[in-house]
Amino acid sequence: MKVACIFPGQGSQSVGMLNSLADVYPQVEKTVARASEILGYDLWKIIKDGPVEELNNTEITQPAMLVAGYIVGQLLFEEKAIRAEVVAGHSLGEYTALCYAGSIKFEDAVKIVSRRGQLMQQAVSSGQGAMAAILGLDDQQVITACEKAAQSDVVSAVNFNSPGQVVIAGDKSAVDRAIEECKTVGAKRAIMLPVSVPSHCSLMQPAAEKLLIELETVEIKPAEIPVIHNYNVEVASSPDSIREALIKQLYSPVKWVDTINKIKAMKTAELILECGPGKALTGLCKRIDRKLLIKAVNDAESLENVPG
Repeated sequence: MKVACIFPGQGSQSVGMLNSLADVYPQVEKTVARASEILGYDLWKIIKDGPVEELNNTEITQPAMLVAGYIVGQLLFEEKAIRAEVVAGHSLGEYTALCYAGSIKFEDAVKIVSRRGQLMQQAVSSGQGAMAAILGLDDQQVITACEKAAQSDVVSAVNFNSPGQVVIAGDKSAVDRAIEECKTVGAKRAIMLPVSVPSHCSLMQPAAEKLLIELETVEIKPAEIPVIHNYNVEVASSPDSIREALIKQLYSPVKWVDTINKIKAMKTAELILECGPGKALTGLCKRIDRKLLIKAVNDAESLENVPG
């Protein structure tokens, strides 16, 4: 069965998220150890034992999630002989997708996403930014609410996750105003997200400029399989266009609905596999199209049950 692999981003992490796989497959700890050597701290201990506050630190979350998704992708190939026809990742997960597709070496990807987390955290002081999920409005209603609420601050729609679920981000005061505006026009719920940085809005442009300098030091190859990028829902063909996609991604919306529809339109995969912790993307995809055949692969049992 031909498959597409999608990789989750920040927010799907949890303490112990690789324990089940590590109990069965010794390469799990070995792969995390490779990352720990690059990072200069014991990533396995944090993933395995926490504390959760440390795992949720953006600088640590990003390499932890990349490593976790990469491990699942490798195990699918090694244990089930499954190699994707097309891949995509949600936000940070785009780096995992590029790593999986042979565009960025594992060691370089670990280094870059750790630095990405640092730069994002530095761009906005702790407590000054916020993100919130808005449920029950269409995209344009959320966009309009943000425009009304911004005033002299920044707030915008940044993740178009599924019909009726849009994430907003920006200055905390403006996000608070946008939440109230969304409720006024009929939002069912507005949920503040437990994140320390307002991703994918214009506040991330200073981080993006610094990240470009880092990306220029890393070898990027044309991907061996198509990678659909978040910001323009296109497959980049050259190293320069991949770099551009990664930079623009940091301060541009994640077009996840369009990404899944693009995978469907390509007609190269019969099954979508969410590779990594949690089931967030599986839930979003089901809301995008109930007929999608999709499965979350996040532990030893779910890996074993993937049809080979």
